[in-house]
Amino acid sequence: MTHWFHRNPLKATAPVTFNFYGVASSPAATKICNDLRSSRVRLLELFTDLSCNPEMMKNATDLYFSLLQGFIVSLDGSSQDCKLRYIQNFKWTDTLQGQVPSAQQDAVFELVSMGFNMALWYTKYASRLAGKEDITEDEAKDVHRSLKIAAGIFKHLKDSHIPKLITPVEKGRDLEARLIDAYIIQCQAEAQEVTIARAIELKHNPGLIAALAYETANFYQKADQMLSSLDPAYTIKWRKYFHLKTCFYMAYSYCYHGQTLLASDKCGEAIRSLQESEKFFGKAEALCKEYGETKGPGTTAKPSGHLFFRKLGSLVKNTLEKCQRENGFMLSQNQRKK
Repeated sequence: MTHWFHRNPLKATAPVTFNFYGVASSPAATKICNDLRSSRVRLLELFTDLSCNPEMMKNATDLYFSLLQGFIVSLDGSSQDCKLRYIQNFKWTDTLQGQVPSAQQDAVFELVSMGFNMALWYTKYASRLAGKEDITEDEAKDVHRSLKIAAGIFKHLKDSHIPKLITPVEKGRDLEARLIDAYIIQCQAEAQEVTIARAIELKHNPGLIAALAYETANFYQKADQMLSSLDPAYTIKWRKYFHLKTCFYMAYSYCYHGQTLLASDKCGEAIRSLQESEKFFGKAEALCKEYGETKGPGTTAKPSGHLFFRKLGSLVKNTLEKCQRENGFMLSQNQRKK
């Protein structure tokens, strides 16, 4: 089953030379600085390289972060700051607030910002794989794995590194808890979408699929709540995506719940469930149009024309018709008995 995910842009950064004349005086120190510069450039190139895979990304990030740790971790293993931590200035833009950069003379800020981009890369890699028309089982597992890795990175940055920043996090920008939580929940919801698709393909119990879809809708609703108090000028498109996916998976939930009711010969209740599914699908359809017309950071797309959306529309329509036929058949049977 093919998927469609909204993606915000990567963070951009200013070049860093790591030229510390008078500080890095030995050949070994100069080599470390040169390696830092070249590994940073290479990592930034990989973020936008469509041929990059998780193994290449891991190797590049391991190399750069292992070198950057020399500017953060004290050589004697104590909890005191490394003397090199504040020697270099770093500039990074924001995923939502465009090209206005934040600057901090702090290697932890660089670690957090580069880590944030690494997490975003895993979400974008997952999105590229998931958008294929005929995604294989192994690719679906890669999508699920990549989204779990991304969520883990965001959580690790939030819990372990962002609190160490000397400069307070700016409100409404990437490193703020509300935004990080929105990214984490989005990853969880999208990973569950992959689980639902697999359950549908394997023809699992409709009751299980309905429950998973309902939980996924709740994930998207919770992610939207994280952004509700932020400036709508920057978040409106992202929130439209969350609204759309909430309605979409509520439609899925009612549709498969209807199938469960139908299997128990509860045709009237099944019809009502499918009518609710139709309502939510109609809302999702309207939100698809709004999403496509909304300006803001993120993906430019027309989700209503996407295969994942068209499939649900057909499923709801066919299931409702089946419920109505079954109900009509049962009514006529009852009348004959009388």
